[in-house]
Amino acid sequence: MAEFESIVLLVKSVARSEVKEDLNLTPKGIVILPDDLVDICKVLHENPSSYFDMLSCVTGIDNGVEAGTMEVIYNLYSIPFNHHFTIRVVVPRDNPEVHTVSHIWKTADWHEREAYDLLGINFINHSDLRRILLPADWEGHPLRKDYQHQEYYRGVKVEY
Repeated sequence: MAEFESIVLLVKSVARSEVKEDLNLTPKGIVILPDDLVDICKVLHENPSSYFDMLSCVTGIDNGVEAGTMEVIYNLYSIPFNHHFTIRVVVPRDNPEVHTVSHIWKTADWHEREAYDLLGINFINHSDLRRILLPADWEGHPLRKDYQHQEYYRGVKVEY
């Protein structure tokens, strides 16, 4: 199943809400609601006709205070079919959360922790959701567009 349209049909067969195609994504993909993420990822991973056996990347995006949203982007790859696919999930900025997919692809573990650390996106049911790049007592999430860096950290002036 190397055709984009066939993958979208497979996704729509398990989605409980609307699935929007996004041909502007590279690679082409879909936009879904957070509640459908785990079911869609499971079918894309387990279905022998798609078998997305690799999660290449999980990326978080802050669309800013004005937009009031953040995004989580999943880049999938099927080694046997040599096919790429993108899933985009839009979440509210004031409560950015989505269920973890680390039980489907182990690589999600650290990618999700990075998005949590730098953007404050919460991954529900993640087994070890804690900071991965910054110290545990760091204030805020530096990749948020409205981030205000702290002047001092443990008594040392932080200069930028």
